[in-house]
Order: sequence, then C-alpha cells, then structure tokens
Amino acid sequence: MAAVVHIVDDDPDVLKALARLLAGEGMEVALSASTDEFLQRYDPASTGCIVLDLSMPGMDGLQLQAMLAERGARHPVVFLTGCGDIASSVRAMKAGAIDFLTKPVDVDALLEAVRRGVVMDDDARHRDHDREDAQALFATLTPRERELVPHLLTGRLNKQIAGDLGIAEKTIKVHRSRIMHKLHIRSLVDLVRFMERLGEADAPARVPARASQGA
Repeated sequence: MAAVVHIVDDDPDVLKALARLLAGEGMEVALSASTDEFLQRYDPASTGCIVLDLSMPGMDGLQLQAMLAERGARHPVVFLTGCGDIASSVRAMKAGAIDFLTKPVDVDALLEAVRRGVVMDDDARHRDHDREDAQALFATLTPRERELVPHLLTGRLNKQIAGDLGIAEKTIKVHRSRIMHKLHIRSLVDLVRFMERLGEADAPARVPARASQGA
C-alpha cells in the first residue's frame, strides 16, 4: 500500500501549492479543506503522514490531533501555522507532532519532515506486524510452557529450573524443546529477542532474583 500524505488546510492556494510540491517529489497526496472533510476520507489503516494547518474554522488542528489520538490513530503529524505561536507549538509537540513549521514554509524543511513522518509510520507498522506475529506464536504455548519462559530467560540449567519448580529435569527438557519449536527459535539469545518482539505488556514476568542466582 502506497504512503499517502494528507494535507489539511482551509486555504485553497496552500493546498494547491503543497500538493504540487509533494506530487513533484513522487508522493501521493490527499487534500482536505477542513477537518470534517479530512475525517470523511481518512483511513487509519493507510500508511503515510498528515500535514495539518493549525488554525481552521470549526475544529482546529490541535483538536483534530487530540481526536485522532483518542481514536488510536498514530499517523505522524506535521503542523503548519501562519504565526509563531509558541504555546501551540509546545502543545502540538507534547502531543506527538514531529514538527511545527511556519508559513510561508521552507520547502526543504517541509520535505524533510514529511519524509521522516512517512518513514516513522512505516517503521511503526512493521513493528506492530512483527509483534502480532510474535503474539500469535506465543499463544500456541500451553499455560505450563508460558510459566517456564521466564525461568528460561535467566539462562539457568534444566536441573536448576527443575529444582526451583520441584519437577523432573526431563520434564523441563521436554517443555524447553516444545517452546523452542513452537516459537521457531534455537537458542536463549533467540528467546530473548523473541520476547523483545512480543513487547513488555505481553511478556511474562521474570522469576524472582533468588531463582536467577547461580546461572
């Protein structure tokens, strides 16, 4: 899916100028003369970024940014403004905007910001997909196998883990083998990397420090 740069500005001359500039750089653009028009065509599943005018009739740029955040939309936002409003720029950047540019906009600065936004969005979506793949694999583990994962992450030997859990060493070997097979990994390093892909929110808690001694 090609990246789309959404340009939202109530000034038709600005829309035309920015569209010509970005299209000339080989970018696909979508023009909206208001936040309402933008919301009618906006697809959060599409890749790209948003070039957003700060001051517009009705819902302004900051309000639209807040609404998109509430909806879980994460497209990078580049703000444009006709005046150097420091307070607004601070609010925008704190809310996640990647740049805050003043009109008449510097062409090089705008192109750099837009390209950066498109790359950021693409990277974020790849991380999301990678995490979803890891979640799907982790979901194939049994409750007992999931319980064993944090013990494996300590790097302890099978017999040490067996002693901690009070079960047979051969049982640990079987679980370890099944975990490695299901997660498509071959080593402890691979397991650590897999859990990083999975994300902290989905990763099982590590075993207490006591259990990791003597690894």
